[in-house]
Amino acid sequence: MKRWLRVFVSVGLLALIVWFIPWDVAREALSRVRLSQWVVVLTGFVAGHLVSVFKWRHFVRAGGGDLSVRDAAQCYSAGLFANLCLPSLAGGDVLRLVMAGRVIGRPAAALLGGVLDRLTDMIAMALLSGAGALLVGVRSTGPFMQAVTFTLLAGIVGAAGGLVVIGRVPLAKWPRKLRRPIAKLLVGLRQLRTRPAVAVEGLVLSLSIQGFFVWLNMYLGTALGVEQPFGVWLLVWPLAKVVSLLPISLGGLAVREASLAALLAPFGVPLALGVTVSLLWQSVLIGGGLLGGLAWFVLSKLRPIPAPPLFASRTR
Repeated sequence: MKRWLRVFVSVGLLALIVWFIPWDVAREALSRVRLSQWVVVLTGFVAGHLVSVFKWRHFVRAGGGDLSVRDAAQCYSAGLFANLCLPSLAGGDVLRLVMAGRVIGRPAAALLGGVLDRLTDMIAMALLSGAGALLVGVRSTGPFMQAVTFTLLAGIVGAAGGLVVIGRVPLAKWPRKLRRPIAKLLVGLRQLRTRPAVAVEGLVLSLSIQGFFVWLNMYLGTALGVEQPFGVWLLVWPLAKVVSLLPISLGGLAVREASLAALLAPFGVPLALGVTVSLLWQSVLIGGGLLGGLAWFVLSKLRPIPAPPLFASRTR
């Protein structure tokens, strides 16, 4: 039922986008983008994920998992490819976790690495979006973006307070369905607190990677004719990405496009251009995922790592 609901959300939003967006404007914008520019963005996307391999391996090793660079690259590329096949972006994280747990023989270390990796990414996106709000200026954003900005800042403060509350409430007092994710979160937070150097290094890498991805989207937007300063992209792109990570659609499809277009609209960007930027970035995600699958295939020939049955046949 959850899977079909995700299908319904993505298909429904896609239908609305197709119905309301003037595609002649989108086609004209796409005609301005050269293939070489798209290749530059795809190359940058792959480079960012290569750095992410080392960041994730850094967290796994901090948890006591002896993961080599080659094995980390194979597990990570498998997860990147799985994002194309599974209904949720978290599915790639699960596949990566399972494979890493099998190769190092310590599933707990693989789980910790995945939790810390995702947690620092979320913190980085919140910080980047907050920095974008400060650069743009609250007064110059209009009523809609003022509401979004204040909601963002309130969310950051509320999340910080919520983490304090979660840390103080005994796990047994939480509802059964929430205990598992809360336990993972607590493990990650305690590791960050007890190992500040690991936390700082990972957060700096996350800020660098996510900030670079924001710049790549601004580069795409500029090629399409969206002339907005970097501060605007810092504000809107992380917010759209966070919305796309919610488990309500097929890997964020259509949710990312609709949210980015809605967030760019108050800055005078036509909805058609906002959707086109996001769809162009979606093509980069697909290209990066396919390259991840190729890397997984090649690396599995050097040293195969057992994968769950759903994906085991894909590396043969």
